[in-house]
Amino acid sequence: MKLRILALSIAALALPAHADDSVIHRVSIDGSRSSLLGLLDAANAGSIGQKKLEAMVTYRPGELLEAIPGVIVSQHSGEGKANQFYLRGFNLDHGTDLRTTLDDMPVNQRSHSHGQGWTDMNFLIPELAARIDYKKGPFSASNGDFASAGSAAITYANRLSQNIFTGTVGQNNFQRALLAGSPEFGAGNILYAVEATHNDGPFIKGDQFRKLNAVLRYAEGFANNGYNLTAMLYRGQWNATDQIPLRAVDAGQLNRFDSIDKSDGGEAHRYSLSGTWRRTSSDDATKFSAYLIHKQLDLFSNFTYFMDDPINGDQFSQPDKRVTSGLNASHTWHSHINGNNTDLTIGAQLQNDNIFNGLNKTKQRALLSNVRLDHIVETSIGTYLDLSTRWSEVFRTNAGLRYDHYRFDVLSDSVENSGRSSDQLFSPNFNIALGPWRKTEFFINVGNGFHSNDARATQTRLDPQSLEKTDRSPGLVRSHGKELGLRSELIPQVQTSVSLYRLDFDSELSFVGDAGTTEAGAPSRRDGIEVSAYYQAQNWLNLELDAAYAKARWKNAVAGQDRIVGAIEGVVQFSAIFDKLGPWSGALRLRYFGPRALLEDNSVRSKSSAILNGRISYKINPGLKLELEGFNLANRKDSAIDYYYASQLKGESQPQDDIHFHPLEPRSFRLMLVKSF
Repeated sequence: MKLRILALSIAALALPAHADDSVIHRVSIDGSRSSLLGLLDAANAGSIGQKKLEAMVTYRPGELLEAIPGVIVSQHSGEGKANQFYLRGFNLDHGTDLRTTLDDMPVNQRSHSHGQGWTDMNFLIPELAARIDYKKGPFSASNGDFASAGSAAITYANRLSQNIFTGTVGQNNFQRALLAGSPEFGAGNILYAVEATHNDGPFIKGDQFRKLNAVLRYAEGFANNGYNLTAMLYRGQWNATDQIPLRAVDAGQLNRFDSIDKSDGGEAHRYSLSGTWRRTSSDDATKFSAYLIHKQLDLFSNFTYFMDDPINGDQFSQPDKRVTSGLNASHTWHSHINGNNTDLTIGAQLQNDNIFNGLNKTKQRALLSNVRLDHIVETSIGTYLDLSTRWSEVFRTNAGLRYDHYRFDVLSDSVENSGRSSDQLFSPNFNIALGPWRKTEFFINVGNGFHSNDARATQTRLDPQSLEKTDRSPGLVRSHGKELGLRSELIPQVQTSVSLYRLDFDSELSFVGDAGTTEAGAPSRRDGIEVSAYYQAQNWLNLELDAAYAKARWKNAVAGQDRIVGAIEGVVQFSAIFDKLGPWSGALRLRYFGPRALLEDNSVRSKSSAILNGRISYKINPGLKLELEGFNLANRKDSAIDYYYASQLKGESQPQDDIHFHPLEPRSFRLMLVKSF
C-alpha cells in the first residue's frame, strides 16, 4: 500500500496542473533521480525527469530521446526529416520498433510513404517536456505496435513554474525564439508556447530549415485528478543534403558538406487536438484520452543519382497526407487481500488512419510520372489486461495479456494491389521481481510483442516498378523477448542497472517506401547487454555512464552471410552535469557510436563516431540566464550515418557499389538568453 501511494504521489507532483510553484520547482530539480527500487517490473525501464531533460545538450529536438540509455538519434538528410533511431541491435530506420508517444498521442505513423513507423519529432518543444517514461522489450501489455525494441512516452507539463522567453543565435545561421507561459484562468490555467526556428546547417546549400511550433493547453486539477485539452501546430520547410558517395569526396569532386541533387528537401505540417481526463482514489484509477491529428508530408529524395534514369536523374517524391484519430481508456482496481497488494488494469486503444500517399518520379521537384498512388484506411483495436501483485516485501509479479486486431483497406491505382485484409495477435507477458536485498533487486522478463507492416504490403501482388509478381506480406509480425536484469543502490550515491536480453522476430518484413516494393527478411535474433550507472559524486556534480552491446544476426542464414545490415553494436554515453556552483551550471556529454556491418558478410563496415557536446550557463540574476552550447567540440570529421549500396554519378558509365555517408556537423556554438518572468 505504501508503495502504491508513493508512486501516485510522484505522478501527482511531477505534472501538476494547478499547484504551488515551489512544489513544481522542487520536483523538477530533485525528482529526476529518485530511488526506483520496488517501483518497476524490469531493470530496463525508468522515468527521466525534468532536471535530466534540461541538462541534455541537443542539436535537434529528436535527440531528447538520447536521454534513454542505449538510444542513438542521427540524421541522414535535411533537418525537417524524421530522425534515424538505433536501439538494442536495431537500425530502427525512422522509428519502426521504437514506440513513441506524446501525451498518449502516437508519434509513429504506420503505412507511411517513406517508412513504416515514421517518427517525426520536429513538433516537440523540449522546454515543455516534464518527463519521459521508457521501457525496453515486449514486456508491457499496455504497449502494442512498434514497442518490441522499446517505448518512450513523453509528457508535457500542464503548468510551468515560470513564464519564459528564450532567444538563441548560433553559427550556420541558427536562430530560435520561444515564448511560453501558463497563467491562471478560471478554475485552471492556460499553457501556451510559440516557437520559431531557422537553421541552414553547415552545408554548401543551406538547409534553410524554417519551423513554426505552437501549443495551447487548458488544464484543471492535478495530473492524477484532473483534465487537459490541447491544440498543437507545427509547420516546417527545408532543403536536404542527403548522403553522398565516398568515392566522390575522395576524388575531390565533392566537399563533405555538398550534395548531388540540390532540389532534395520537403515540407511538412502537423495539427492536432487532444485531451486527457484522469480520476484517482485509494481504491481505483481511471484514465481516458482522445486525439485527432492531421499530418502532411511532401518529401523529395535522390539516393542513387543517375542510376535508373541517366537523363532526368533518380529523384522521387513521397507525398503522405493523413488524418489519425484515436481513443485510449484504462481502469485500475487496487485491492489488499491477505496483506497482498494487487493492481488489476484493463485497457483499450482504438486508432484509425485515413491515408493518401504515393511514390512519384520527379525532377527538381516537378512530377515526371506516378509509380503508385494509394488510399489506405487502417483501423486497429487493442485490448489488454494487466495484473500486478506484491506477494511479500521481496517478491512481486506482473502478468499481462494483449489482443490486437488490425484491418487493412487499400485502394491503389493498380487493381492488383488493391484489397482488404485483417490480422490479429495475442501477446502475453510475465515479469518477476525479487528483492530488494541489500538495496538490490533482480528481474526476470518474458513476453511477446509485434510490429505492423505497411498496409500496402499486405495487398501488393504486382511490383509497381518492375511489374513482376510479388508475394503479399502478413499484417502483423510477432516478436519474442527474454531478459534478466538487476537494479542496485548498494554502493552509496550510486544507482546501477544491468540487463541481459534476447529478442527474436519471426520475420523482419518491411515495406520499402523508396522503391514501392516489399522486402522480406528472414527470422532474426538479437542478444545484448546494457549497463547504466548514475553517481552523485558531489552535491554539485552528477556523473552518468550508459553502455550497450548487441549481436544482431539473421537466423538460419548461410554461414558468413548472417549479419543484419546497419544493426547497432556498441554504444557508450558518458555525461557530467554540474549545478549549485553559485550562478554557474553546465554539462558535458560524450557519445560513442560503434562500427556496424554494412553488408551481410561483414566485409564492409562503417567507421565508429564520437561526439562531445557541452553547455555552460551563467545566471545573471534570478530572472535572467545566459547559456552557451557547443556541439562536436573535438571537431571530429565522422559520419552521422553510413550506408553501402550502388549508385551512379553523372558521367559514370555504370553503377558502382560504395559507402554513402552523411557527415557529422562540425564544431559549432549557440548562445541563448533565457528570461523568466
